[in-house]
Amino acid sequence: MRIAIGADHRGFHLKNELVTFLRGLGHDVEDLGAHTLDPGDDYVDTSLTVARAVANGRADRGIILCGSGVGSSVTADKLPGVRAAVCHDTYSAAQGVQHDDMNVLCLGAQVVGPALARELVTAFLGATLDPHPRFRRRLDKLQKVEEEVRARGRH
Repeated sequence: MRIAIGADHRGFHLKNELVTFLRGLGHDVEDLGAHTLDPGDDYVDTSLTVARAVANGRADRGIILCGSGVGSSVTADKLPGVRAAVCHDTYSAAQGVQHDDMNVLCLGAQVVGPALARELVTAFLGATLDPHPRFRRRLDKLQKVEEEVRARGRH
C-alpha cells in the first residue's frame, strides 16, 4: 500500500519509528516531513501535505501525527476526498475505515506510545470498507456535501 506520513515537531520521533515499522511491513512509504526537529513548525503544514497526497491519489492512505491528533484531523478534513479522524483505540482505527471509508489516520504522539501506535496503524491499514448498502449510502451523502462545498467555491 502507498502510505503518506507526516508530523510536526510533537510527532516527529514517533513518525520516524512508524516509517521504519511500515517499511518493514513492505509498504511504500512517503515521508512528507518534518525531516528535522523544528519546535517552530506547525501541524497545519504537514497535515495539508499528507492530506493532499491522499486527495490527489498519490497515496492510498495517510498518517499524520501531532501532539493530540486533533489539529491534524481538523486540518486534513478541510480537503475534499479526505476523511481523517483521530483514533487512539484499535476499534475506531479499523471501524473508521470499515464504516466511513476513513483514509487518513491522525495520532496524538503525546497520547499514544510506540507500541499502541503500531497497533493503531496495523488496524487502520488492515481494514477495508464494508460493502453493506447503509455504509455506501452514508458515504454518498458525505460526497454530496463535498460537491456542494466545491460548487460554492469553498475548499
